Amino acid sequence: MTFERLRKNEDFARVIASGRSVADGRLVLYYLKREDDGAVRIGFSVSKKIGKAVRRNYYKRVLREIARALAPGVRPGFDLVVIARSGIRESTFSDIESSFLGLLRRSRLHKQKEELR
Repeated sequence: MTFERLRKNEDFARVIASGRSVADGRLVLYYLKREDDGAVRIGFSVSKKIGKAVRRNYYKRVLREIARALAPGVRPGFDLVVIARSGIRESTFSDIESSFLGLLRRSRLHKQKEELR
């Protein structure tokens, strides 16, 4: 399973306003079930509080790479918005990856090992 990117402001606003959320010190994950069971659509947001454009784009690239690696284990038919919190600045790649995976599991969007087969 691959993912598509959320790009439109109204898509971000719909997921944040109508969806559910889980959070930790590094990330907030908003998720909303769609009517169709197509690919997972995911968008990333990194605030100016995190840093200047170079730093914000770095974290978006890191989050996209993590999402790409975790995509086969994510349940289809959901829109996701991942928002970086200030705790991401002191985090390594593996810290961010474990945080992302933990949020997917808490939201029950990550398939269990039996379901992956």
